Amino acid sequence: MVHSAVTPASADPGRWGRVDAEGTIYVRTGDGERVVGSWQAGEPEEGLAHFARRFDDMLTEVELLATRLAAGGGDPKHTLSSAKTIRDGLDEATVVGDLAGLRRALDELVTAAETAVDAARSARDAQRNAAVARKEALAAEAEKLAVEATQWKQAGDRFKSILDEWRTIRGIDRKTDEQLWKRFSKARESFNRRRGSHFADLDRQRAAAKARKEELVVEAEALADSEDWGPTAARFRDLMAEWKAAGRAQKEADDALWQRFRTAQDSFFARRAGTFAERDAEFAANAEAKRALLVEAEKIDTSDPTAARAALRTIQERWEEIGKVPRDDIRPLEARLRAVEEKVREAADRQWRRTDPEAEARVAQFRERVAQFEAQAEKARAAGDTRRAERAESQADQWREWLATAEQALQHR
Repeated sequence: MVHSAVTPASADPGRWGRVDAEGTIYVRTGDGERVVGSWQAGEPEEGLAHFARRFDDMLTEVELLATRLAAGGGDPKHTLSSAKTIRDGLDEATVVGDLAGLRRALDELVTAAETAVDAARSARDAQRNAAVARKEALAAEAEKLAVEATQWKQAGDRFKSILDEWRTIRGIDRKTDEQLWKRFSKARESFNRRRGSHFADLDRQRAAAKARKEELVVEAEALADSEDWGPTAARFRDLMAEWKAAGRAQKEADDALWQRFRTAQDSFFARRAGTFAERDAEFAANAEAKRALLVEAEKIDTSDPTAARAALRTIQERWEEIGKVPRDDIRPLEARLRAVEEKVREAADRQWRRTDPEAEARVAQFRERVAQFEAQAEKARAAGDTRRAERAESQADQWREWLATAEQALQHR
């Protein structure tokens, strides 16, 4: 509503104008009377009322503009334009009524409309600035993602979210909007190129990994039936390290290749474990046999050195026939046997010191035994049996000691 009260003219047309005898209609203004028309269709007073109603129609239009503006339902620019048009036409308006009051009302409406136009412009500017700022922020975020992002799926999803939000932002002039769109579009294209390059490199790496792992699988499958336990086990460890260093192929291919590799590896180590279990059981049984033999050896009666030596020789031969024992049992068992051998040797030494009726025969016998064990050592060494060779050499050394003792006794008879 306009603030200045304007009285409708139709209630009292004569207050605002007059009609003369010839039907000419006048309106009163601050500058005097002004002809607004003539009336020939009926009574002169009817003509005056007609022009008063036209004024009321104009007044209604102005009040409607003011009401809409105040309610915020009208376009301030349209209201301003309409108010100015009506105001500018008042001096020639063919109406009868309170033109001065209507002009004041229109002045107020124009002022109010101009204020509303300014407010609307400010609101649009603020909205535009906010829209520009938001799109600038989105463009900047997109540019950062284009350069720095490595979480490809997450970044790709974020680009989609940015685009969805971008499409909802309005109120930016076309030039600025196009410039911002170019920034975002360029950033998105850059990200897509970098992501594409990454996955292309990844595909090449996976293809190379697949080819390398196929080679490793072929070698593993070739080794699965090997019985060269130590070197093959070492090679499988190396193959595992090479497998890890090869990188990952495509998941389906990588899983299939790993299954083949693991099957070959498990097959070899299962067979090796079975063989080692059998060997360990055999070695454990050998150790028990040697312990039983040691019990027998430790009971040898050394009061008769000759019989003791014969019994010891028999035990030594049976000892060698038994075979290998677990690694942890080797030294303890052989230490006990050496103790028996030393006991028998000392008994022989004591006998030699007491009497030597057949010294020369014993010297010859000892030489024969030395030669015999040396021959056994040489034969074992030729056969690649290092442990048996060392055992024979040890026995030869003992018989040399006995030979030396016999020879010394013979010299001092």
